[in-house]
Amino acid sequence: MNIEEYKTTYADNECSPGWDAIDSELLKIYPNQEPKHFAAVPHYSVGGNDPLDGISLYKANDDHGEYFHIVTYGFSQLYYDEESLGEDYSKFGFELTFRVRPFAEDKEYPYWAINLLQNLARYVFKTGNWFDQYHYFPANGPLRLDCETDLVALFFIEDSELKTINTVHGEVKFLQIVGITEQEFQSIKSEEVEIKDLVIELQKETTMLVTDLCRKDS
Repeated sequence: MNIEEYKTTYADNECSPGWDAIDSELLKIYPNQEPKHFAAVPHYSVGGNDPLDGISLYKANDDHGEYFHIVTYGFSQLYYDEESLGEDYSKFGFELTFRVRPFAEDKEYPYWAINLLQNLARYVFKTGNWFDQYHYFPANGPLRLDCETDLVALFFIEDSELKTINTVHGEVKFLQIVGITEQEFQSIKSEEVEIKDLVIELQKETTMLVTDLCRKDS
């Protein structure tokens, strides 16, 4: 698409071609579901605290029951921006996803997961560092505060359902974060275990790599 086609297609400057591209992929997986959406208010660009413009939660199921499939909006270029047209990567080039098993103390929604994703965004927006497949990251504490959980770190892997897309602003990869224990984190950090091998082990329990705060070491 050239600049004139871009202007014609998104002429009112209020369009969100990046956001729409993400929604289009999610519609393929959840055609009959309206997600629970958490919007950043006020917006980060006008002094808000949350870098991500929004986070959506979809309800999904696997062999162990229901879980939340969470998707971010904001690591990639969401809105009309002529300077982003035709770039190789849309902004940071990815969005994050998170599959989370319901936890008794969460009541209705896993707000801790929303906070975790916004904290990861603060790190990315502040440092300019980005994430990619097989990266890992310490949470510097339990993934969910004020509860008994062994999960204290994360690794990143491409989401098995949401494939990389090419938008008018460039490529967007969907990276799923997966919660891991201190022992698993140290094994990865010391190179005793490769993440791809840990993935194989974890998938014996949960094919979709759903993070369960009650899980112990693999």
